[in-house]
Amino acid sequence: MLDARLRRLTLAWLCLLSVSIGIVTGLGAVVFRALVDIVHNLFFNGRLTLAAIPPGFGPPSVWGPFIVLSPVVGGLIVVWIVKTFAPEAKGHGVPEVMEAVYYREGRIRPVVAAAKITASALSIGSGAAVGREGPIIQIGAAFGSTLGQALKLAPWQKITLVAAGAGAGIAATFNTPLAAVLFATELLLPEISNRTFLPVVIATGTATFVGRLFFGPQPAFLLPDLTHLDQRIDLGSLLAAAVLGVVSGLAAALFVRLLTACEEGFEKAPGNDYVKNAAGMFVVGLLFYGLFLGFGHYYVEGVGYATIEAVLNGGLTGVGLLALLFVAKLLATTISLGAGASGGVFAPSLFLGATLGGAFGAFVNGTLGFHGLGIGEYAMIGMAALVGGGTGAAMTAIVMIFEMVRDYHIVFPAITATALAVGTRRLISRENIYTVKLAWRGRRIPSDRHSNMFLVRQAGDVMSRNVAVLPDTMTVQEGLKALPALPDSEYIIVARGERIRGVILVPPSLHRLEEVRGALTLGEIADRQFIVAGPNRSMFEIFPRMKRRHARYVLVADGAGTPRAGRVQGVVARAQITDAVLENFGERAGG
Repeated sequence: MLDARLRRLTLAWLCLLSVSIGIVTGLGAVVFRALVDIVHNLFFNGRLTLAAIPPGFGPPSVWGPFIVLSPVVGGLIVVWIVKTFAPEAKGHGVPEVMEAVYYREGRIRPVVAAAKITASALSIGSGAAVGREGPIIQIGAAFGSTLGQALKLAPWQKITLVAAGAGAGIAATFNTPLAAVLFATELLLPEISNRTFLPVVIATGTATFVGRLFFGPQPAFLLPDLTHLDQRIDLGSLLAAAVLGVVSGLAAALFVRLLTACEEGFEKAPGNDYVKNAAGMFVVGLLFYGLFLGFGHYYVEGVGYATIEAVLNGGLTGVGLLALLFVAKLLATTISLGAGASGGVFAPSLFLGATLGGAFGAFVNGTLGFHGLGIGEYAMIGMAALVGGGTGAAMTAIVMIFEMVRDYHIVFPAITATALAVGTRRLISRENIYTVKLAWRGRRIPSDRHSNMFLVRQAGDVMSRNVAVLPDTMTVQEGLKALPALPDSEYIIVARGERIRGVILVPPSLHRLEEVRGALTLGEIADRQFIVAGPNRSMFEIFPRMKRRHARYVLVADGAGTPRAGRVQGVVARAQITDAVLENFGERAGG
């Protein structure tokens, strides 16, 4: 039963709160990026400065081979922060937000935001192969939850603010407001309606505005100019994009399985959390330093945006190197998160998609002679496909790539590849990269959103018409004697004159009282937990009234003003509603 002391704000107030969430989350993204810059400059360059990390490949670290210890030192501090202040700050954050939405009525501890922003800045800045979107999502969601808890809002309003904060995090990080809205609706909102959708849109729009004030209007990556391309893609290139979708789906399933194996493996491995983290982070350090020795750049450390841009703009075109970078990033990310790093999986998914798509494009163009799409375009398609396949957020992935590319030329093959990637991953792994961690804990998240069609039916269409009206002064025995004359009666409307006093379900309520031999009347046994509704009212309108009044029956009556017993046309019972809803769900599920 819902606590009567909980507030239910109007939509206008909820939208106003969403503006504040967008502002705070946008500023949080600015502060977080500055913290990552500070940590990176300190750990890689030995300088305590706010200078931004250059967009391309930076110079080698001043520490030489000792840079392999950078993620180890950063990781040890992260473990201490997580163990001391907020275990929820461990990992990539989105599963914790989803768990708060579906299992904790939108409650996230306020300390999570501070712990997450600090721990993730240390992880990313010191070289762990994780993304920065997960922390911002969790920070925005935590602020939305904190507001909801402080104002003692109803659970659905807290959840709405949590989703608004999460969407604002995506918008501020990638400058993709449309994809941010879809992310919140695809993965977080149990209900999609005006009262939940509008606050999310407002928060993401506000966060985008704040982010652009500080970071500029350009997309997250500097992308190639696609205006030179023919708007017609040849059939061979489209088929190649479809094949890339299947390959990306296999890669997404591998990502999910390997991440799960690493998290379980580190969890069960002997030793304390500090030792296990140090071992994993040392391997990550060896990986990116080995790439530096072999190819001149660290490539897979941190978020890896420089590598993604290099692939998109044609700076990396070798099939072998791109395939190697895919494998190295896959290992570095799963080991980082398994060992206890704090950061997201969205940016690593973009990296994996770009390198896989680039390698695939280089192979197809060089071997089969398809030139409708370049290596950079295949990389973009791979990014959409692997993000969609890995996260399960297909629409988010497609729209995000479109917002980054800003050209319709790439959208159709991206849609084809993403759809096939999602389908392929689901054939292999039921859970996506976000839900697999929760499934491991026994927390199942629904993978589908659907409307039960029973809700749109009108009361007059679903009611039972077998009703009889009897006076409340009639005894039970008299009522039983009257029933044979009313053979089709399923419900008795108990009335005093034309005033409705209650309702009786005939079989269980009367026949079990056949042994009664007193003056017990129908009025005394009538169920008074009912509401009255017109026959044209939808069940969607009726349900909230039933909940507020704790009603077990809906008496369907025509006419305006005070309902009269003689105008009752039928009855809808709670048990009947349950059966209809379950039947509708069974038809949808194929059962």
